[in-house]
This record gives sequence, structure tokens and C-alpha cells, in this order.
Amino acid sequence: MQTALNIAIALALLFVVIVLGMGLWNMVRGGPGSTSQKLMRLRVLGQAIAVVLILGALFLFGQGR
Repeated sequence: MQTALNIAIALALLFVVIVLGMGLWNMVRGGPGSTSQKLMRLRVLGQAIAVVLILGALFLFGQGR
């Protein structure tokens, strides 16, 4: 269970980094603003998922148990 959660957290963080890179690349090359908005929303969603997974891992496997 803990290994699966660790993998899910790593994948969520990797997703956030990739989407952030895509957004930065779009900005550097002067891409459309609508694409930047979509990527920003997708990044925020990915960050929310990553935070929920991290908090879940802390709750389930934290030192207090």
C-alpha cells in the first residue's frame, strides 16, 4: 500500500513538472494565452491531487501511529 501511494505521489509531481514546463515553453515562444490558461488550470488540478495524496500518506503512515 505504501509503495503504491509513493508511486502515485511521484507520478503526480512529475505530471505537475511536465505541465509547468509546457506552460513555460508556451510563454517563451509567445503562444496563445488560451493555451496558457488551460495549462495553468491543469497544473493547479495536478497540484491539488498531489497535495491530497501527500496528506493522505502523512495521515496513513505518519510517525504518530
